[in-house]
Amino acid sequence: MENSPLQALFTSDIGLLSLFTIGFVIVMAIYLFFFVRRHIREDSQKQQNQQR
Repeated sequence: MENSPLQALFTSDIGLLSLFTIGFVIVMAIYLFFFVRRHIREDSQKQQNQQR
């Protein structure tokens, strides 16, 4: 019986834990990207308003 990497990833406990970890890291990276981008925009606007 052949056990392919994809089958192991979706059926074994360690494979599912790996998928959860990968998904969590991706979601956290997206959140941090938008969080930092929003704060950079706010700081840039504050600085522009102070210069006027």
